[in-house]
Formats: sequence, C-alpha cells, structure tokens
Amino acid sequence: MALPPKKTAETHQEKLQRRKDAEEIAMMREVDDAVRQGDLANFGERYGKPLAALVVLLIVALAAYLLWWQPSQRAAAEARSETLVSALDNVEAGNLQTAFDALEGLAGDGSDAVAANARMLRGGIAAEQGRTEEAVAIFDELASDADAPEELRNLALIRKIATGFDTMDKAAVVAALQPLAVPGEPFFGSAGELLAMAYLEQGQREQAGALFAEIAKTEGVPESLRSRTRQMAGLLGVDAIEDVDALLEAQGVGQAPAADGQGAPAAPPVAQPAS
Repeated sequence: MALPPKKTAETHQEKLQRRKDAEEIAMMREVDDAVRQGDLANFGERYGKPLAALVVLLIVALAAYLLWWQPSQRAAAEARSETLVSALDNVEAGNLQTAFDALEGLAGDGSDAVAANARMLRGGIAAEQGRTEEAVAIFDELASDADAPEELRNLALIRKIATGFDTMDKAAVVAALQPLAVPGEPFFGSAGELLAMAYLEQGQREQAGALFAEIAKTEGVPESLRSRTRQMAGLLGVDAIEDVDALLEAQGVGQAPAADGQGAPAAPPVAQPAS
C-alpha cells in the first residue's frame, strides 16, 4: 500500500502570511462592530425622541380608551335603555303620547336592537291611537331597514300587515307572508293566521281552512291563537282537533262521557222504604 505523502514543513514566509491574514480578519471584525455601534448610536440620536414620544402617545391613548371611552359608551347605552324602559312604563300607565314623543330621538338613533324596539313601540302607539297610516309607515320603514335585526324586521312586517290589512292588496299580503308562515319559523302562528285570512279574502277557502287547522295543531303557538284558528278551521269544515280529551282537559272541562256509559258518574243509591 502506498504511503501518504509527507507534509512539507511550513516556511517562515508562510507563517508570517498566515499571521498577517488572521490579524486582518480580527481588525475587520473590530471595524464592523464599531460601525454597527455607530449606526445604533446615530439611529438613537435621530429617531429616539420621536419613538419615545410615539410610545407615550400610545400609552395615553390606551389609558383614555380604558378610562373614558368605554365608560362613556356604557353610560350612553344605559341611558338609551333607560329611555326605552321609561317609555314602556308610560305606555302601561296610559300615557301614550308622552311615550311616543319620548321615543322619537331614540327611534332615529341607528338600527340596533334598542332603536328598532323604539320604532316598533312608536308604531304600536300610533296604531293604538287610531293613526293607522302613520303606524303602517313606521312599521314599513323598520321592516325595510336591512341594518335592523332580522327578527324585528319580520315582526314589523307582520305588524304592518295586521294594522293595514283591510286596505292592502291581498296578493301582496300573500307574497309577503308566505316565507314567514312556515312551521318552525318564529312567527308561524301570527303570520299564518294573517295569510289564512288573505286566502279567505281571495276565495281560497280550502287553503285557508288547512292553514288554520295546521296552526291550531302546532304546539308552541300561543293557546289563544290556537283556539281562534281552531274555531276558524271548524267554520270552514276542517277538523283541527287531534285529541278531544286533551283539548277538554286543557280548557278545564271534565272528560267527555263514553257512549256506552263507561266513565259516567255512578247513580246515587236508591233509598229503601222503611219497614
């Protein structure tokens, strides 16, 4: 096997060159470090004060948000809610016009739930006072407001139709209410009753009777509405009663006696003549 070549001894000149290269590298590193430190110092001198001022401004802005803006927003929301509650108290006390006037500013203050409820309440007051056209206009404005909560928009549509039903085109009523008069929808009962009435106005007695019966059989619909639609279905020849005994029990009436006499109260004992 061949032996590796022997290393030649490093000459004195090569040693001097290697030492010189190492010294140059060390010197370049020192110069680079000095330049970096100088850049940082220059940056600090040029931008240090503006950056410090910006940090102070951010801290002040955050403190203002936490200490002033949030509490002020909370106070404003509480004041708006208090206005609505006060108006409801006036309505309950019979001070309808006072409540109507007090809600004017709140009703025009945006489209959130509080403002939408204020508009709904103003529409109800106007309807109660016999100002039908004004009430319909208020409800229509809310129902058409895309920024208002969806359920309040749907309720406003129902209130608008209920208030102005007599003068409205029944085909338009049917088109507006059909999407809401679906089992499972929140306003199925109210929307369905109005839709069935519109069907009657159009002479569609079969559709009206079927819808009245469906409302009457739907649990979750207020009992007063179920009772009313049950009667309407009966008048139209549609049986809306699924369980007679359950209905009688719900209405506080005793169970109907069976045809064969079972379930009827026992006859009182016959007195025997004295011997």
